[in-house]
Amino acid sequence: QGGGSAVIDMENMDDTSGSSFEDMGEMHQRMKEEEEEEAEGEAGAGEEEDGEFLGMKGLRGQLGRQVADQMWQGGKRQASRAFSLYANIDILRPYFDVEPVQVRARLLESMIPVKMINFPQKIAGELYGPLMLVFTLVAILLHGMKTSDTIIREGTLMGTAIGTCFGYWLGVSSFMYFLAYLCNAQITMVQMLSLLGYGLFGHCITLFVTYNIHFHSLFYIFWLVVGGLSTLRMVAVLVSRTVGHTQRLILCGTLAALHMLFLLYLHFAYHKVVEGILDTLEGPNVPPFQRVARDIPVVSNAVLNTTAKAIALTL
Repeated sequence: QGGGSAVIDMENMDDTSGSSFEDMGEMHQRMKEEEEEEAEGEAGAGEEEDGEFLGMKGLRGQLGRQVADQMWQGGKRQASRAFSLYANIDILRPYFDVEPVQVRARLLESMIPVKMINFPQKIAGELYGPLMLVFTLVAILLHGMKTSDTIIREGTLMGTAIGTCFGYWLGVSSFMYFLAYLCNAQITMVQMLSLLGYGLFGHCITLFVTYNIHFHSLFYIFWLVVGGLSTLRMVAVLVSRTVGHTQRLILCGTLAALHMLFLLYLHFAYHKVVEGILDTLEGPNVPPFQRVARDIPVVSNAVLNTTAKAIALTL
């Protein structure tokens, strides 16, 4: 029995020793596998880090492009808004929203001077009536060029007439607005444009009548009466909106002088100035060469008769 037990113990020892060797091998293999897995994990982490780094670069590039695109679109919108500001009809609509009855009443009021100048007089803040009066004045100037002795060359004189009328309306309105600002007059640019535009109604009446009836005395009568009434209306309105005698004298005297002298210029000097400009630009209007039958002078007839008699005597 003792020997049997010893054999069994040896077998058990052999079994335990074999299992321990197997366990050591498995542990060694597991350690290798773990090392390989760790190496693969580190490599994968490195690749992921590289990918994340590249992804961050791509993300930054996309963000930069988006920001640049947004800045470009914003600048483009602001530029288009600035360019279309004065072309937007909604901005100009209140200045042209007026009834024909109101325009007719304001045309009649432009010929009636204001009596009360102790408080500011109301000025219409619309531009439809003044704009139509400027175009009417352009048409009257073209009509006057055709009815006068002015020679009209090729093309049209509408550009010169439009430049003269609109130049006076816009230029004098801007100058008077600046002068009113210096004289501390309570008036806006739109009101000044409206006031001066309706003041051209007297000019239209005077020029239309005097271009068709050519009498200088008639022109001077219309110049003093019709042009004077429209000028007095503007002067009275400016006086009611200006404080100080010196300021009133400067502002109203300048406006009256410019307005009355412009009417004299349109009647007497406009056609000559335009004709001079056309002569400068296009050259004098020389008529084309034409063949005209000439009369033989008396001396040549006498010479021919003497020659014929001499030949007859010789023969």
